[in-house]
Amino acid sequence: MAEAHQAVAFQFTVSPEGIDLQLSHAALKEVYLSGLRSWKKKFNHFVTGVYPASPSSWLFMVTAILVTQYSRLDPSMGMIGKIKEHLPVSDYLSDQGLTVLSALAFSTGLWLALIVTMRSILKMLLCYHGWIFEEHGKISNTTKIWLALVKIFAGRKPMLYSYQASLPRLPVPALKDTMQRFLESVRPLKTDAEFQRMAGLARDFERTLGPRLQWYLKLKSWWASNYVSDWWEEYVYLRSRGPLMVNSNYYGMDFIYVTPTPIQAARAGNLVYAMLLYRRKLTREEIKPLMIQGGLPMCSAQYERMFNTTRVPGMEGDTIQHLRDSKHIAVYHAGRFFRVWLYHNGRLMRPRELQAQFQMILDDPTPPLPGEEKLGALTAADRDPWARARQTYFRSGVNEQSLSIVEKAAFFVTLDTSEQGLQGPNPSQALDAYSKSLLHGRCCDRWFDKSFTLIVYRNGKSGINAEHSWADAPIVAHLWEYTIATDAFMLGYDANGNCKGDMDSSIPPPQKLQWDIPPECQQVILQSLSVALALANDIDFNAFPFKEFGKGLIKKCRTSPDSFIQLCLQLAHFRDKQKFCLTYEASMTRLFREGRTETVRSCTIESFLLWDGTRLRLLRVAAEKHQNLYRHAMTGAGIDRHLFCLYVVSKYLGLDSPFLREVLSEPWRLSTSQTPIQQMELFDLQNHPDYVSFGGGFGPVDDDGYGVSYVIVGEDLINFHVSCKFSSKETVSVCQHIKEELLRSLGLILLFLLMKS
Repeated sequence: MAEAHQAVAFQFTVSPEGIDLQLSHAALKEVYLSGLRSWKKKFNHFVTGVYPASPSSWLFMVTAILVTQYSRLDPSMGMIGKIKEHLPVSDYLSDQGLTVLSALAFSTGLWLALIVTMRSILKMLLCYHGWIFEEHGKISNTTKIWLALVKIFAGRKPMLYSYQASLPRLPVPALKDTMQRFLESVRPLKTDAEFQRMAGLARDFERTLGPRLQWYLKLKSWWASNYVSDWWEEYVYLRSRGPLMVNSNYYGMDFIYVTPTPIQAARAGNLVYAMLLYRRKLTREEIKPLMIQGGLPMCSAQYERMFNTTRVPGMEGDTIQHLRDSKHIAVYHAGRFFRVWLYHNGRLMRPRELQAQFQMILDDPTPPLPGEEKLGALTAADRDPWARARQTYFRSGVNEQSLSIVEKAAFFVTLDTSEQGLQGPNPSQALDAYSKSLLHGRCCDRWFDKSFTLIVYRNGKSGINAEHSWADAPIVAHLWEYTIATDAFMLGYDANGNCKGDMDSSIPPPQKLQWDIPPECQQVILQSLSVALALANDIDFNAFPFKEFGKGLIKKCRTSPDSFIQLCLQLAHFRDKQKFCLTYEASMTRLFREGRTETVRSCTIESFLLWDGTRLRLLRVAAEKHQNLYRHAMTGAGIDRHLFCLYVVSKYLGLDSPFLREVLSEPWRLSTSQTPIQQMELFDLQNHPDYVSFGGGFGPVDDDGYGVSYVIVGEDLINFHVSCKFSSKETVSVCQHIKEELLRSLGLILLFLLMKS
């Protein structure tokens, strides 16, 4: 998704302490530190949960062992007696006390051993991925037996992090396989001469430098939980010095056909309260881990930093600051910053009380302080000016105090002064404006460093804008689904559109933050705003629903809906450009511990032959090829994360690889992403089809390319979010051309599928 923009042509430098024969101290040190971070996380999860066992199972084990002792039975085969002989407190306890203590120690050790055994067996079972390559609807006997064993060892009623210790490590693909898949992926994009040149570079890399770099990755994969994720976060996100806005952030949209209340403060009150309920469930680990195929757990590590998190700018690289708890939120309205407390008298504030807090902010006539109104632009533009300004002007006094309040807030809220949604004489243009507003706003009325910003407009519409480094879109989408569903179906509003419930009138008002921003800093703010506005004004957006058909009809044609849409995107781009391009589709690797994303290179030789030669009989072949690429990406056999990590190792070793340098600089002219609805049980599409999010989107990955996000809703609806840049000579206005090409492609491919069926 938006991470594709950061993954192209990234640069970083390493200063090795020295290269000793075949070993680089810097590379080995980085591998060691990666493993150290992983083991700390493992220990934290181990001490907070013993799933699939439970405290009651420990009590049962202890009781059973004690009963056997008094029945003159010894299931420990003498081990309890051995423990009794070596207890250091034998001089202070009676013989009976020593027996009880020894039995307690033995039963606890046995209980822990059983937990470790069950987790180990489950981890081995989860290493099997044959199920994902089987034809849909046809399950082999091997997979049936495997699923039954998984359900036995997976336990019941898991908590959010219950399966973390049982998830396997992300495997390092064989170098030969990655080279073969890479060459296969670029074949349709290059001439014969270009391909032969690239194949020569690949063969040379595989024969010479590749095996040495691969050795370091193997070492890291054995030592660390995930050989990709920490480097991905560090070098793709945190060391990027370009603007977060547009390049790295993304948004989620509200219902578009309904607005639960037109009262801005009331909508903000319910949405904030729903998010706080989610945070409480998250803290208590009451959120169910995401499961696929009815029982296969996905990694939950990304949830940890959802709240109380800020990306802090630095000169060489940013850092992620995460707090265990925060008792306030930061609110922006009409150029002013406020702190709103979330608790009163030891309890969470009610929706009606939060509404009152927001209404006081809306009614506050105080003008912004000098430099305050556009302060947020520092977080929207390049990172180095913001890092220097933070060090120079925000290290002491009221500026340090106010900045600390913003950065340590649970999350950021913008009470936007504009109105958005399907309104006015041209609803299509209004939806495009709504998308742009959620992505970048006025470039100074969001705090892009926060993990996410909740945006509530003057007419009650809302949305969410998220920073990308701490987690990927499905994590934020999970929060957003819960939030809007809780707002609409659980909390609701009274007849006048206000939040329901009572309120305590003694709650103190919000605190307006104070700033003392000197003219020099104000100049930096204006420069950052200028950079951000130029970037925002260059973005063209088109968000539209496709209602003619959906996954229901596509499945009847025995084709994967995602593969169908990807082929449509390929055809639309080909009709637009008369050529193919390197295509990025985001896939998750959360079947593995601390997994994040992998790239599916959707433009294949099969799709090339399909459109270039109009060989429509290859349609299902191309769709099946795409599905296999997606399956390989999900199961750790992707191409791009492996090449990325090889490149990182080469930098630590101080070695240059023409092959890796060229591969990592290739532009993704078409970047695509699907974020499916994860909690369908929260919505009633049959009775309330309009009460579901319209999905979300992101900016174009390449200056001369398109960014396409889509969400499949129910059986008969697909929502699209398409972006590009006005300044590009390669792309045309999204609203004028690419949308029409995509719509034609959707209909054309469906027609061919129906003819084949």
